[in-house]
Formats: sequence, structure tokens, C-alpha cells
Amino acid sequence: MYSCLGQDYMAEGFSDTVVKVEQNMKKFASNAATAFNRAKQFTEERLGNAEKTEYDSSFENLMVQGDRIKHWTERIVKVLESHFQPNPNARVEDFVTGKLEKLNVGDIKSYQPGERISTLEILGQEMVNASQDFGRDSTYGHSLEKVGEVQKHLGEYEREFISTSSLTYLQPLKTFLDNDLLTITKEKRILETKRLDLDVCKNKQRKATTAQSIQAAEADLRVAQNEFDRQVEITKLLLEGAIAAQVNQVKHLKEYVQCQQKMYSQCAQQMSQLGRDISL
Repeated sequence: MYSCLGQDYMAEGFSDTVVKVEQNMKKFASNAATAFNRAKQFTEERLGNAEKTEYDSSFENLMVQGDRIKHWTERIVKVLESHFQPNPNARVEDFVTGKLEKLNVGDIKSYQPGERISTLEILGQEMVNASQDFGRDSTYGHSLEKVGEVQKHLGEYEREFISTSSLTYLQPLKTFLDNDLLTITKEKRILETKRLDLDVCKNKQRKATTAQSIQAAEADLRVAQNEFDRQVEITKLLLEGAIAAQVNQVKHLKEYVQCQQKMYSQCAQQMSQLGRDISL
């Protein structure tokens, strides 16, 4: 009796497995056919052999503005990172260690912007060391010490500027790029697939000849049109949000300028005092 029950359970399990395999195969075949139709439509459009659904002018304008925002945000972020850390090897090291730190690999700790000692501080310390060797009582030794201490202060101000500006300007830009603009890029890709699906359905409707095929083509077209319209609205809202985000970016830009004003003001004070100390 138990043997029969076991065999029944095994038979049911095998039957469920077969059903799942069939469902997966059907899904795979459907996805493959959809991908083929999209590729075919895209190729025929490139060759000028197929009609293409055009976006309205207002949406096209939003798309252009979105591309412009992405392009210049990427450029500004790249140049800012180079400005804050001119050494490309150090930038690569910070990037790699930052990734490893997030993965909790060993005791690796990455340098944050402004944490590395600056070249001005290194120069200043070398001048101070040299002044001790030459003798602070000598004119040259005294001057080296004064200039060296100021160089160290300038380096400190620079690191403070980099650290603060990274938090108040660079990081918000990178977050905007990695979140908002990346989402827009993904949704635009989805929109393009929905647009291709719509045009495939339009072509099928035009080519349908029998009443049954016309009815099926019209049903598919309605579904594709609804999905396309929905995706246009999603992308439109995201693009409008990206444009509206420029208000916050102006705020961050002002904070960046304030950081510069503070640094240059501190530097100017140090240099003015240095000029008096060494009688320039």
C-alpha cells in the first residue's frame, strides 16, 4: 500500500516537472520570437524598409534635454574627480579599494576625497626639514621655515576644500547620475523595445488578410499601444524630474563656490602674512 502511495507521489511530482518544463519552453520560445521580431523591425527601419512610430515634438525635446543633462553631468563629474585627485594611479587605487571595501574584503580601507596628504604639505614639510639643517638663524633657513609652514597650511586648506566640496557638490552629482539618470537610461531602453513591439504589431495589422488574423492583429495592437503609451508617460515623468532637479544642483553649485571662497580667502591671508614675514 505504502509502495503504491509512493509511486503516486513520484508520478505527480514527475508530472508537475514536465508541466513546468513545457511552460518554460513555451516562455523561452515566446521571448525568442519577440526578440527576433524586434531585431527584424529595427533592421528594416535602418534600411528604410519599415515605418517607425515617431514621438511628438514635446517629448522629443524632453529626450534631447535629458541627453544633454546626462552628457554634461558625466563630464563635470569626471573633471571634478581629476581636479580633486590629479594622480590617475591614485584615482584607480581609490576606485578599486572603494569597491573592495563595500564588499568587505579583508581590512581594506579606501581614501576619501581630501584624506590623502597633499603635495603642498609634503613640499612644506621638506622645506621645514631643510631649514633645520641649514639653521633657522640663517637668512635662507629662516625663509625656508616661514615658506614651508605656509605651504603646509595651504595644503590643509586645499584638503578641507576637496573634502567639503566632495560631500556638498561632487557626491550629489554622482548620486544624481547613478540613480536618476541611470533609471532614465533603463526606462528609455524599455521604451524603445515597446516602440519596436508597437511597430511590429502595426505591420502585422497591415499585412493581415483574413477576418480572424485582422481581429487578432488588432487585439495585439491595442495591447502594444497601451504598453507603449504607459512607457512614454513613465519616461516623460522621469525626464521632467531630471530637469526639475537642476534647482537642487544650483544649490550645490553655490555651496561649491562658497567652499572655494573660503579656501582662497584663507590662502590670501596666509600669503599676505608670508610676504610681510620675508619682506617681499
